[in-house]
Amino acid sequence: MNGCFLKFYVAENRRHHHLLAYEWLLEEAQRLGLQGGSAFRALAGFGRQGRLHEEHFFELAGDLPVEVSFVTTPEEADRFLARLKGEGLNLFYLRVPVDYGFCDDAAP
Repeated sequence: MNGCFLKFYVAENRRHHHLLAYEWLLEEAQRLGLQGGSAFRALAGFGRQGRLHEEHFFELAGDLPVEVSFVTTPEEADRFLARLKGEGLNLFYLRVPVDYGFCDDAAP
């Protein structure tokens, strides 16, 4: 199948509607009918401001980058991005065409 790979980068402690931004993205994607999504916490990273974020042993709460990823149809990706724009979210994202599927014929 042909589709889109969407990846968003958010700060670990960023919030939207009183939820962590990565949680909100996952919940909103589920509400819009996307079939799955994942969030991954980075070990270190920097963004457009050029400030390096990295975890140290004694830090309890960080502002590390979190990647939130979805593989979906182009139409679902368009709908999801329009929803985010309507929310006024300023998020960096990647949108890449992908081929995807399942290794066996038994999967949906």
